[in-house]
Amino acid sequence: MKLSEFLIKNPVNNLTKEVYVSSRFVDEQGNKIPFKIKAMSGEAYASYRKQALSITKNGVEFDTKKFNELIVINQTVDPNFREADAIKAAGCVTPEQYMYRSLLAGEIDALAAKISELSGFNVTIEEARDSVKNS
Repeated sequence: MKLSEFLIKNPVNNLTKEVYVSSRFVDEQGNKIPFKIKAMSGEAYASYRKQALSITKNGVEFDTKKFNELIVINQTVDPNFREADAIKAAGCVTPEQYMYRSLLAGEIDALAAKISELSGFNVTIEEARDSVKNS
């Protein structure tokens, strides 16, 4: 099989995966509850990166927190942090509030890392940040 044939038969636009982020997420029987995530497209990655960059008097700064928020909110399929009914039911107004009400800081980082890995990145968020700052 040629690479072009493989690429045509295996598009990445709907690549999803179930992942486990923390031992905190278990059902009544003690079974782990997975998150369903989707891979970032190149366009989404570029958009999140741009939104996390700011120019200050000290140069270009990369906001890792903002980058992780964008990744988790937009690339998590289940739970859907953008679902209006879920946001309201959680007593929140924004997807960010819902995410922070639902996840611990380390869980957000772990989920962002798993989404990045599914998206083809084999580097840490810190390495990605340094790469963006130096580009």
